[in-house]
This record gives sequence, C-alpha cells and structure tokens, in this order.
Amino acid sequence: MAEEIKQTINPKPNDGFVPIPTGETPVEPTRAQKGGFGQGQRQGGGFGGQRRPGFGRAGFGKDRPKDEFQTKLLDLARVTRVTGGGKRMSFRAVVVAGDKKGKVGIGIDKGKDVSQAVEKATRRAKKDLVNVIIIDGTIPHEVEAKYGPAVILLKPQMKGRGLVAGGAVRTICDLAGIKNISSKILSGSKNKLNNARATIEALKKLKASNKAQ
Repeated sequence: MAEEIKQTINPKPNDGFVPIPTGETPVEPTRAQKGGFGQGQRQGGGFGGQRRPGFGRAGFGKDRPKDEFQTKLLDLARVTRVTGGGKRMSFRAVVVAGDKKGKVGIGIDKGKDVSQAVEKATRRAKKDLVNVIIIDGTIPHEVEAKYGPAVILLKPQMKGRGLVAGGAVRTICDLAGIKNISSKILSGSKNKLNNARATIEALKKLKASNKAQ
C-alpha cells in the first residue's frame, strides 16, 4: 500500500504523466496596446497624423470670431406671475447692445434665473438693432420722442463737450458711438425701460443731412 502511494506522488517518467507548466503563456498585445488606430494617431493626434484646426486643448475656439457688440445690463427686476397653481417667480432683464459704430439695440426678456434672463435679453438686443446717423461724433439735429409717459429731448453738441446725459440715455448714446450730445428728460418718469425706449425712438427719427457722415 505504501509503494502505491509513493508511485502516485512521484510518478515515473514513462507512465504518461504530463507536468503542469509553471510559467505564464505569453499573450499577444491587443490593438489598443499597440497604439490605437495606428502610428499616425499617436503622433499627430488624429487620423493620418493630421490635427483638425480649432480643436484640442490648446486650439479649441481659436477660429471662433469675436463678438463686436458690447452689452450692458440696464435694469433687472423680479416679477411674479399669479396662476391657478400659485405664484411663479422670474426675472426680467433689460440689456443694451451696441458696436459704437452707429448700431444700438435694446432687448427685454425673462428667465427663471438672472443668467438666463440676461442671456435671452442680450440675444434679443442684438437682433433688434437701430442704425443711428452720427456726424462728427454727434447727431445731425435736435430731436424729441415720446414713449408712454416718458419724453426725451436730444440736442447735438460741439466736439469736446462729451455726453451730457444720465441714466439710460447716456448708456444708449455711449454704446451707439455718440461722443458729444446733451439730453433732457421732459417728463417726470423715472422708469429706465420707458426712458430707454423713448431714446431709441428719438434715434430712429434722425435724418441725414448734406454733410458726410
């Protein structure tokens, strides 16, 4: 019996026993381990060794054109809408956009938060632009306009006088590119939105003269 156990533990070389290999079998590297889709992608970052312009960590957004319009938040108010289910709070933003080259616009829009309201109002202001006639840094003639209870009077000024205006009128004239002007609010309205709209209506009434712009 002891001889049979000894033969089982230490078999003879010629009895057909195959020992189990102790080392690991080498495995062929996969396609991803070899370098992805080829040498061109490893060197150039794309297919065929070429990098697409305007993309990548260092080049993203380089080809995107810059916005020529400047914007300014004129007024921000929290408004409430009463419905059957309760009150819904939102924000109303008034934004003025202009390129200081004779184009200016005003946008009013609402949003659930401040950033959304300002973004929507900015897009609307860039769509509703008004071409302003500017001659030697000022307007060609005196003009008056009314919007609701607000009444605005604009007068041209000589070079070097500056913007003799305040509030919404000054912001709109500055973004329009007017350097010398004087204004007066003839009404008692202090509403920035109505004064801004009255200023836009006044700028629309300007007519070109025989002088070159």
